[in-house]
Amino acid sequence: MPVVHQGEPSKLAIFTMVVRRSGPHLIEATIVPAVLFYVALLTAGLGAAYMAALGWSYAALVRRVLRHDPVPPILVIGVIGITVRTLVAIVSRSSFVYFFQPVLASVAMGFVFLISVAVRRPLIATLAHEFWPLSPEVAGRPGVVRLFRRLTLLWAGVNLASAALTMGLLVTLPLGTFLAVKQLSGLGLTAGAVCLTVSMALRTARREGLHAEPPPLPALLPGPPPSEQLAF
Repeated sequence: MPVVHQGEPSKLAIFTMVVRRSGPHLIEATIVPAVLFYVALLTAGLGAAYMAALGWSYAALVRRVLRHDPVPPILVIGVIGITVRTLVAIVSRSSFVYFFQPVLASVAMGFVFLISVAVRRPLIATLAHEFWPLSPEVAGRPGVVRLFRRLTLLWAGVNLASAALTMGLLVTLPLGTFLAVKQLSGLGLTAGAVCLTVSMALRTARREGLHAEPPPLPALLPGPPPSEQLAF
């Protein structure tokens, strides 16, 4: 087993790195629109709540365009998703439909992860290269390949568990309570999965002797799943 160097990053340090990287986008894509929706629902009704969440998403997109800032793909997907959700909810006149659509998205994403493992192209391996360059030599190591497969299965489970949890809360709780409980439980589920991901990545890095090279660690760490970022 490789000797662990004193400079090896700790689980806390890597978890902090993940939070700093994904936190702002997560807050922008889920927490803020959820708060706006809840406040508008209590003060002005369901229609205003739809418009508040939709307006925030478009404002975030326009602000980046006007400032010539990079537009995160998750934001573009979020704007498209919330637009479709709002239109369908208005046409159907059902708040249930509005919050049921992210359940379908989570289920679909979970199966995408599972299928990618079945065809031996685990999705986490693709996502890793987006976060940090990973040499073919490192990515092809048996231990790293196994890690990608296990992490892909993990996040498939996270998406499916999120869908089941959201559905259960949606059919049993009043709308206002649902919004609060869904946010807390969703963040807790994602945080637990990120912690497990960090532990698995560090364990593999030690076994493969990658702890002396900083780049591979960030590359092994996926952010929260898109469906979780979009669902509020």
